[in-house]
Amino acid sequence: MYISLETPAQTQARLRKVIAEAELLVFDRPYVFEEVSIERFPSHRIADALAFVRDNQVWSALVPQRQQDQDAFCLFSFHFPPILDNSGFVGWLASHLKAIVGTGVFVVCGHNSTRGGIFDYWGAPLSVADRVLHEVKLLRGQQADA
Repeated sequence: MYISLETPAQTQARLRKVIAEAELLVFDRPYVFEEVSIERFPSHRIADALAFVRDNQVWSALVPQRQQDQDAFCLFSFHFPPILDNSGFVGWLASHLKAIVGTGVFVVCGHNSTRGGIFDYWGAPLSVADRVLHEVKLLRGQQADA
């Protein structure tokens, strides 16, 4: 694995290029975490879950929201071009969103070797979804209302 040694200004410039060139997908519906006991893998969710994570008690499946009484999140994802060094991207963008919007986010990463390697699913509370997506678009050099 390549380790880059760079100044903070160089890191900022590199990651601004990464976000501008990454493939961004904004999901059109909210997502939630659905918990299932560790003994019962949520196989019924395999078709619609974007991610499964577990600890020693539960499986947590990231699935489309079906009930309004759940804590729901706006979801967006990034696939990165294989030739760009995206190291530090999660920390950089999460810190930026916390500083500008005031919210934390969650990130679930995966790997697809046919599409450049690491990809990220990002979740932000619905209450600040518009502000988070606005800021992401600004960082990408896009019109805020585009």
